[in-house]
Amino acid sequence: MTALGRSSVRHIVTMPDHGEAIELSWHGVTHTGYRRTANEDSYLADVPLFAVADGMGGHSHGDRASDAVVRRLQASVDTEFIEAAAIVDALNLATWDIHQLDEADLGIGTTVTGAALSLVDGRAMLTVFNVGDSRVYRFVGNELTQVTTDHSLVQEMVDAGQLNADQADNHPEANVITRAVGFSIEPEIDMTLLPLQSGMRLLLCSDGLTKEVPLERLRLHLAARLSARETANALVDAALAQGGRDNITVIVVDVVHAPDA
Repeated sequence: MTALGRSSVRHIVTMPDHGEAIELSWHGVTHTGYRRTANEDSYLADVPLFAVADGMGGHSHGDRASDAVVRRLQASVDTEFIEAAAIVDALNLATWDIHQLDEADLGIGTTVTGAALSLVDGRAMLTVFNVGDSRVYRFVGNELTQVTTDHSLVQEMVDAGQLNADQADNHPEANVITRAVGFSIEPEIDMTLLPLQSGMRLLLCSDGLTKEVPLERLRLHLAARLSARETANALVDAALAQGGRDNITVIVVDVVHAPDA
């Protein structure tokens, strides 16, 4: 398990050229859970990059894969904004790092999902990226929306109409993912641009949260409008109360203020 960045911070980013301010507040937290002996999750929480990685490959291997990803992402940052191309380059480099770690050909990899501050035509946007089944949610106007799409076998079955969302969570192959960073394959990365809005909340999490806490309960926690720190800790506690069968990692990011569109 690796936690990089600053776990609980309020930070102001000044836009280049016209000096408008973006104010963010966030908190990141991770927990091994009650069934696992080691934590294979890692996270990065600092402007301009927030990311959660859920490693695969067993004790002492999955954690190294997730560590490689968040360290490459952190190393890609040189200003308070980052472009999508730099994120792609970092994940490609992490794939090579993981390949070098996998001397015994054990099959080591990790999911990764995140949100980054980017400049698009001079406008501040959020670049959301995803490989695997960790997730990014967006909370605006009392509605919670999943921004990322899981790269998993059960999601493909849902898309094909073979399962509904409730059945997917409890399916025996719910842990089978179809994309990852690692396994000596260049990652296929989904990218989505989101406009910044004052009052918007982002939830980034590994599946140790979403397999324990249903969507409506996630929404209620975010709607309670507690601080990012209180909300993130409450979500981890909710997952533990439901059994804590997997590692749990949560980052809550609040857009306290954003320039008008």
